[in-house]
Amino acid sequence: MSKTTDPENPRIIALFDVDGTLTIPRGEITAEMMTFMKDLSKKITVGIVGGSDLPKQEEQLGVGVATMFPYNFSQNGLVAYKNGELREIQTISKHLGEHNVKRLVNWVMKYLADLDLPVKRGTFIEFRSGMFNISPIGRNCSREERNDYEKFDLENNIRKNMVAAMQKEFADLNLTFSIGGQISFDVFPTGWDKTYCLRFLDEGDFDEVHFFGDKTFEGGNDYEIFTHERTKGHTVTSPDDTKEQCTKLFLS
Repeated sequence: MSKTTDPENPRIIALFDVDGTLTIPRGEITAEMMTFMKDLSKKITVGIVGGSDLPKQEEQLGVGVATMFPYNFSQNGLVAYKNGELREIQTISKHLGEHNVKRLVNWVMKYLADLDLPVKRGTFIEFRSGMFNISPIGRNCSREERNDYEKFDLENNIRKNMVAAMQKEFADLNLTFSIGGQISFDVFPTGWDKTYCLRFLDEGDFDEVHFFGDKTFEGGNDYEIFTHERTKGHTVTSPDDTKEQCTKLFLS
């Protein structure tokens, strides 16, 4: 929906991560959860902030999600919508330059070629306009393979070790590495985490800025915005937990 009427408390805004917060990882939002979010948007200002690009966000939250709520941020806010209007698009290729893009891609391909995993599939590097998403198993894995890999990764520190190696190799590029979801991690210029979206929220417009996410631990892709001085951070464990916490905070 386009924003046609203000909520009851427009100076309170709640920003929501997608995976693990509004949906199960890489799953679609349930009709019940979407109804809840639309009801919530009648009470307070609502915004979506996800790391994936807009097409993937639409797969999970529905076509036209950029206009459903007053604020929509994909790729952490590098693609920003306010009241259904596109406000900004930023790209990592312009920022780093083609030489460094090739340098990073070539290094990752060599590293993954020497990495022994129980299963490897396809799409190991996804180039998004604002970041690289790197998946040692490959994003084309099945849900069962995704779940199995997550356990293997946690036991063997596959992503943590790769991130440590990249931090050393690319120390000159001032990059941030953020482990999120079950199978991948994001690489982006420092400052291009989810706090990037806050520049579109004028401080004079809001008394409270809440953020709800599941990867709020240090190194998780919600950590920076969760701990930011402008936000009140809330850690959630599932869409049902998100609903329960929001009900207590805003609807009771």
